[in-house]
Amino acid sequence: MTAQISEIVHYQGRKQRMCTEPLGDYFALAGIEPRFEVSCTALWRGYVGEWAVIEGRLYLIGISGTLEGDTPATLETFFPGFPDRVFAHWYSGQVRLPQGRQLEYVHGGYGSTYEQDLLIDFDQGLVSQTTLRHNSLPAQPNAS
Repeated sequence: MTAQISEIVHYQGRKQRMCTEPLGDYFALAGIEPRFEVSCTALWRGYVGEWAVIEGRLYLIGISGTLEGDTPATLETFFPGFPDRVFAHWYSGQVRLPQGRQLEYVHGGYGSTYEQDLLIDFDQGLVSQTTLRHNSLPAQPNAS
């Protein structure tokens, strides 16, 4: 599997990469199976969600992707009547925002290791906890 293109999140005044896909949880809960065009192996899901954490709440503020039949995907495609943002009340879980320089590249999913990960826990779309995890490279065996 190829390393995947991250979601985008606006958090604490910065646009950051997010190595979690909360919209996939919405699709599963709603029983929706959208058929996105897959343009490259680095984007198997076919879309990139853009998110914002505003006053402790997670919002979906955009979707970039194309549905089969060459139809652009928008927020209103999946959330009629909500053209600007949607409160992610369906999402309970942890999002990972990699921070700093890349320490180890993994050619699959979101497996690469960075200096730090900012972990944000959500309960029904509300921030419940944040943790900054400091990472290091795994110890290498001696070549004796």
